[in-house]
Order: sequence, then structure tokens, then C-alpha cells
Amino acid sequence: MNSFEKNITFVIVSFKSSHIIEKCIKSINSNIKIIVVENSDNIQIKKYLENKFSNVEVIIAKENLGYGKGNNLGISKVDTQYVFILNPDVILKENCLQELFKAQIVLRDDFAILAPNILDNYGYFLNQNNNFKKSILEVDYVKGFAMLINLKKVTFEEIFDENFFLFLEEIDLCKRIKNNGEKIFVVQESKVQHLAKQASENTLNIELCRNWHWMWSLFYYNHKHFGILTAYRLAIVKFISSVIKLFIAMVFFNKKNFLIHCYRLNGLLNAFFKKSAWLRPN
Repeated sequence: MNSFEKNITFVIVSFKSSHIIEKCIKSINSNIKIIVVENSDNIQIKKYLENKFSNVEVIIAKENLGYGKGNNLGISKVDTQYVFILNPDVILKENCLQELFKAQIVLRDDFAILAPNILDNYGYFLNQNNNFKKSILEVDYVKGFAMLINLKKVTFEEIFDENFFLFLEEIDLCKRIKNNGEKIFVVQESKVQHLAKQASENTLNIELCRNWHWMWSLFYYNHKHFGILTAYRLAIVKFISSVIKLFIAMVFFNKKNFLIHCYRLNGLLNAFFKKSAWLRPN
């Protein structure tokens, strides 16, 4: 383990993710500290993971804090320069940290976030046949399921905005980082695999909750960064679209789609009337 890896702590926020999180942990060097924030009261997962993996500490949140607040809790326990934010349904490829280390040397630590390349069902997010000539690519934002944060550059008292419960927290963080003049990079040769939507049980309740929070977060994000007029303009478009789709679902007796658009409308209206992101999955 090199000096770079010694200076990394992984933070993984999970919610009833015992079916998938072991694969994630096993892909990480066993000498690197991992903090798992379990957004439930499942004390058994703490006992199981801490007994099985000597480098893992599990914090039981006792309630569902959400992605941002859960990560903030984990980050508050970190005493290394770098924190690697990782979803429980992400697997590091063998070269992941080695390539990030190379990038750190090239960049001379002048970055706020380094993110690996993503392997999903459609291939690498930035594949080898694209037009990008640089192996280290500066970007405006990265997705939050795998990113290395340099805590010397990201010094916000609250790293993630805890008003978000789900969706766009990392985009909001990246926006604030760029507004501060700091840099974000994707390292093309550093690779992870994202097993999308496998972090939690894929039930209808979870899907409805995701749709509610997507609409809430979209309005809140645009209001925060681009003003009330932009947020309202977008909200009207989304509102009309969901109303139309809701009536189509009614006509064709599609109960699932009907519920989805009911939840989308509800999430949007809650954000519109400045209510908190209160909905929680079972």
C-alpha cells in the first residue's frame, strides 16, 4: 500500500444493502479504512461486517438520513486527507486506486475531486474510442456513486447539502466546488463497475420514493443555483408532463405508472411550497 492509499478513507452509505455491499468491500484493499453508515437500525449488519472485515467500521444511523447527511456523518469520522465516497453497489477494478494515484502525482494534488471511469451495462462512461485525448479530463461534475474528495480543497463546513435526501447532492457539491474555483477530474484509466439500482431492494415503494425525491431535488437544486424563475419555469413543464402521463395511465389502467406520476407530482408540489424532503422509504 502506497502513501496515497494510506491517506484514503472510504465512506459507504447503505440502506438495507447487505445483499450487495460485501462485493463492494472485497474490491477495496483490506488495509484501507472503510466507514459504512447504515441508514437503518440493523445492528446485525454492524456485527456481521465488523467481524468479517477488520478494516470496516459500521455506524448505525438508527434512521434513514439520506445520501448527503449519511455521507456527512461518515466524513465527520475521517482523519485522512482524502475520502472516497462509494455506493454499496459499486465494485472497484484492480487498477482503480493505482490510476488515481498517478493522476494525483500529475496534478500535484491540485484537485477537489477525482473520479474513476464508470463501467455499466452500456460500457465505460468515457470509453477508449471516444474523442477525448487526455487520460485525465477536467469536468464540471461527476456522479456521486464513486468519487475521491480532497479534504484540503473541499473545506465546506457541510460537505453535502443535507436539505437533499436523494438525488443531485453530488451535482450540488460539484457546482459549489466549481464556484469556488476548484477543479474536478475524471481519470479514464481508473475504473469501477456500477451495478445500478442494486444498492437497495428494488421494490415499488423504493421506486415511488425515488420518483418523489427526483422531482423535489430537481426543483430545490434549480431554485438554489439559478433562481426562483428558472425553478418555476422548469416546474411548470414537469407538472404538465406528469399530469398528461397520469391521465394516460388512468386510461390504460396502468396502476404502477399512475402511482409513479402521483408521487412525482407530490414531490414537485412539496418543493414548490418549500416543504422539506420528508418522504422516506419503508
